[in-house]
Amino acid sequence: MNEAPIHKKVESPWRDRLTALRNLPPVLRILWNSGPAVVMWGLVLRVIVALLPLAITKVAALIVQDIGEVLRGRPLSHNFWILVGTEVGLNVVFGLITHAIDYSDSLLANRYTQYVSVKVMEQASRLDLTTYENPVFYDRLERARVQATDRLAMIQQMGRLFQQVITTLSFTVALAWASPWLVLLLGVGLLPSFLGETHFAFLGYAKNFRQTPAKRQMDYLRQVAGSREGAKEVKLFGLHRFFTDKFETLARQIYVEDVALSRSKLIVGGLLGVIGTLGYYGAYIYVIWRTLQGGPEGYDLGKFIFLTTSIQQASSNLQQVFSTVSGIADQALFLTDLIAFFEMEPTVNSNPDGNKMPVPIRRGFEFRNVSFTYPGTNRTVLHNFNFTLSPGERIALIGENGQGKTTVVKLITRLYDPTEGEILLDGVNLRDYSLEDLHRHIGVIFQDFMRFEMTARENIAVGRVDQPHSESDLEDAAHKSLADEVVRKLSGGYDQILGRRFEGGVELSGGEWQKIALARAYLRDAQLLILDEPTAALDARSELEVFERFAELTLGKMALLISHRFSTVRMADRIVVLSGGRLIEEGNHEQLMRAGGLYAEMFEMQAASYR
Repeated sequence: MNEAPIHKKVESPWRDRLTALRNLPPVLRILWNSGPAVVMWGLVLRVIVALLPLAITKVAALIVQDIGEVLRGRPLSHNFWILVGTEVGLNVVFGLITHAIDYSDSLLANRYTQYVSVKVMEQASRLDLTTYENPVFYDRLERARVQATDRLAMIQQMGRLFQQVITTLSFTVALAWASPWLVLLLGVGLLPSFLGETHFAFLGYAKNFRQTPAKRQMDYLRQVAGSREGAKEVKLFGLHRFFTDKFETLARQIYVEDVALSRSKLIVGGLLGVIGTLGYYGAYIYVIWRTLQGGPEGYDLGKFIFLTTSIQQASSNLQQVFSTVSGIADQALFLTDLIAFFEMEPTVNSNPDGNKMPVPIRRGFEFRNVSFTYPGTNRTVLHNFNFTLSPGERIALIGENGQGKTTVVKLITRLYDPTEGEILLDGVNLRDYSLEDLHRHIGVIFQDFMRFEMTARENIAVGRVDQPHSESDLEDAAHKSLADEVVRKLSGGYDQILGRRFEGGVELSGGEWQKIALARAYLRDAQLLILDEPTAALDARSELEVFERFAELTLGKMALLISHRFSTVRMADRIVVLSGGRLIEEGNHEQLMRAGGLYAEMFEMQAASYR
């Protein structure tokens, strides 16, 4: 594994930062869709609590003014205690609404997290295999998964920004009414700090974007060095130091870059913060000066208290607004991949008005001059491939690794579309059928089948989740694949959790997992059954039993089998031999042996190893 280069020149154009703000409307739509009522109540509460500080400040100023009058020997105002009670009441209401906002935010956070996580899962399921085989996509998917749930801070920041803007505007209007110079002094002082925060927000995003491949490598190294699957080879080959050295090299590179950015932010941010402080005290000194003037041009004690408090509140809230906007801009930059992920479209599309799969299939599948090149490569896996699969026919595909056998399976199931040529089903192009309906009528078990760490029942039941099935259907599928023998050994039977991820789980051998996976295909009861190296982990006796049943259970159905074991292959009605992405031989076992071609050569080589 090569270390990902993570040091490169950082560009920080303002255009990129402003462009990132385009991510906010889609996120706001997601937020609204996750809980409209909660969002609306949150906004109403924030409007109320945003205006309360100005009201509290005004009431407090009137109280101080009345106290000042008393100190000068004048009688106490008749509504003095009403003002005191009002201030107490406003602060009580402020506290209650603040707690209500926290409650509303927690509800919205839960709804948003659940909603966006489901959206990511749904979008991932829409994308086709071509996308998943692109390493760049995996970086984007990883960032999208993280961003889906880690952007809760931004959701809360947007709520706070809404509240802070209203509070800031209310105090700013009050200050502007007293003197526009006060607002100008505060703005000039705080604007450089805001620009600096935004600048460093972009640099932070750019750094994290570059570091994603390296962090993925670190995650992989962590997993390999500490996983049950890798433990044997790590110990036997002494790989622990090898993996930790590679991990530490990547970690040091990331650390150096993180520290460099943090140091720059400390120095520049500190200097810009000084400018903001000077702006605040400039406005503060101006109010003191006007108050000391006295007379009609000066401010009285109540107005002094009101304005100085307003300056402090406006400055504090303005700083918070800039900081929050900067934080949102930071989060918006990180949302680029989430939004881009949601905008991705599959290259293999299902026709919404597509034909239903014919039941029963009458003419079968036909490959006409099909060529295929995997995206991102120049190697053509299939060249002008012509092939037919008729109803009731069981065909075995054989050939050396990399000759296109599994590619044929991926094409016939429309996990990919041909680069050239066409695939027909009953004379109709496969693209003209509903993709979902096509998959519903095909049962496939790949060599790298999924081992779902769920119950044995669920592991089999996933073979047909779109249609109801009874317990007897599930048990019958298990019997056909010999998985019932595996289940009988489990203490929990069909309710036993498989795998070691969860407490109480039981790990199976490779052959036992394979029988469970085969049961899924039998439960599906599909018109076309495809087995790609289905018995690779089985011993010879189990393999013989599986294929004796396979021959029996696929009688009258279409079956496509890929295997390197000729004892299995010879059971097929027709054997298709691939080499160099082309069909070079076909026929039954006896015909191909008499022909003395590649099949006969490969058969003799394998047979010789058993003699």
